[in-house]
Amino acid sequence: MIRNASLADVERMLDWAAQEGWNPGLGDAQAFLAADPQGFFVAEAGGEVAACISVVNHSDSHAFLGFYIAQATFRGQGIAFELWREAMKHAGDRTVGLDGVADQQENYARSGFVRSGATLRLEGPRPEAEADGIRAFTARDMDAVAALDTQANGLARPRFLREWVKDTGSRRTLVLDDGRGVVGFATARLCRAGCKIGPVVAPDAAAALALAAAAAGALRASDVVIDVPDAQPGFVGILKRRGFAETFGTARMYRGTPPAATGRLFGIATMELG
Repeated sequence: MIRNASLADVERMLDWAAQEGWNPGLGDAQAFLAADPQGFFVAEAGGEVAACISVVNHSDSHAFLGFYIAQATFRGQGIAFELWREAMKHAGDRTVGLDGVADQQENYARSGFVRSGATLRLEGPRPEAEADGIRAFTARDMDAVAALDTQANGLARPRFLREWVKDTGSRRTLVLDDGRGVVGFATARLCRAGCKIGPVVAPDAAAALALAAAAAGALRASDVVIDVPDAQPGFVGILKRRGFAETFGTARMYRGTPPAATGRLFGIATMELG
C-alpha cells in the first residue's frame, strides 16, 4: 500500500536518512512537511513501512525529489520503484530536481533526469570571518529573503522558505543588510552531528563566508557542514584553505528544464529539498 506520510513517518524517514549517513537536522521534519504536506510518501509491505520518497512541489513549475530509501529487507522486490512511479505523479508536468548519490545516477538518468552540475559537501571548523551589517533575521525581512532565494535558485519556494528561516531551538537565520536593504542571508541548523549552513545566499564569496560564520556562531557550533554548488569553485577553495575537507558529493539532476539560477547561491538548503 502506498500512502502519504504522516509527521511520524517523516521522522522515520529522517532516521533512515541518518542511517544512510546523510546527517539530517534536528528539527527538519516539521519544516519539510510545511513545504508540501502531500509531498511525502511511504510504501507498506507485510505490515511494515518498506520504502519512502518525497516529491515536494515548491511551486507551479518546480518540484524536488528526495528521501528515496528502501529498507534493506525489502530491496530488489520492486516496491521502491512502484513508490517512485506513484510519487512522481504528484509533480505533474513540473521540472523535478534531485541530488543523486553516485550509485543511483544511472537509474535517475533512465527516468529522464539529466545531470546539470554537482553539490559538494564541505566539512570543517567554524570559520573566522566578519562583515558589517550582519544581523538576526526578522519577519520584516521575509519578502527580501524570499526574493534573494528565488534569484539565487531560479525558482520560488515560499512555503518551504517561510518555515525554514524561522528561529527555533535548533535553527537560526541571519541576514546581511548593507544599509539599503538585505543583500544576503544564511540559515544554520543543528544536526545529528555538527551544524549545517544552508541556504547561503550572498553577493560574493567573502560575504558568504562571513554569513556562514555568523550563522554557526549564533548556535555556538564548532563543527560546520556546507553543501556547496560546484559552480562556486572559489568558495570551495576558500573553505579548504580554512581547514574544510570535501567529504561527500552528489550530482544535481533535473527532469525538465533546469531553473536559471544566478551566481549568488553559495550553499544549498538541503539535499532532500534543494
